[in-house]
Amino acid sequence: MTRPVAVITGATSGLGRIAALELARRGYGLGIVARSPDRAEALLAELEEATGSAAHADVFLADLGVVAQVRRAGREIAARYARLDVLVNNAGLHAFSQRVTAEGLAEMTAVNHVGPFVLTQALTDTLLASGPARVVNVASEASRRAGSITPATDLRDTTPYTRRESMARYARTKLMTIMWTQELARRLDATKVTVNCCDPGFNATGLGRDLPGSAALRRVLDVLRIGDPRRGAGIIVRLATDPAFAHTTGGYFSVRDAKPLRCPEPGRGADVQRQLWTETESLLAGMPSIPPRHI
Repeated sequence: MTRPVAVITGATSGLGRIAALELARRGYGLGIVARSPDRAEALLAELEEATGSAAHADVFLADLGVVAQVRRAGREIAARYARLDVLVNNAGLHAFSQRVTAEGLAEMTAVNHVGPFVLTQALTDTLLASGPARVVNVASEASRRAGSITPATDLRDTTPYTRRESMARYARTKLMTIMWTQELARRLDATKVTVNCCDPGFNATGLGRDLPGSAALRRVLDVLRIGDPRRGAGIIVRLATDPAFAHTTGGYFSVRDAKPLRCPEPGRGADVQRQLWTETESLLAGMPSIPPRHI
């Protein structure tokens, strides 16, 4: 019997790592989208140890914050797999100060919204041809703190911000995750591909890599058993594999017993969600499609 295949981003650490290990234990072959070759190799070794056999996994190197690299990785994945059962857009970033990519995007917006959007577009035909297939996007309860959303402006906003102001910016990108999840669900045939997202809760491994002292704080939280990433990974795997969600699409689910959540305002309406989609496509249309020579 053919082994099912799941592609997952952000799998070399945190929630993604735990989810990747669990999917491998359940018999999935994995396509790992990673930024670091060394971390990817370490994950392959861990997968082999966890499953007791050579890892059924491929590595696709790309920085989710660089559109050209994501496009190239998407082409490589589509060429590698004739069938794709699950796509997990897990990679995320909370940047505590503004960084602008070489392509002119705010890095946090690029990693948390534009990159996953591009990768999913690149793999949509493969997912549809593989139906029933699933897309799982990792959002956050932080989306409730977005305050406002103006897609045309927010997608292109590269103005500086302080550490205190970073939460609203991060929240906005995670609100975008929920918004485009629900718009994509409307655009796809749910009998072939379902699309859902989740709030994985607070996880110690999700602390921003820019936060001073984050490593020490993470160790303290681990000792106190606060922010256990296994819970967050559990809702990801559940949406990706549980038969109970086989026919559910356009949903946003909590780490707490997969409770259904509503998309926070102001991103709840179909009109603003469609606007985000249109503005994202417009933004991408102005970017070169040729990937850089080096990652």
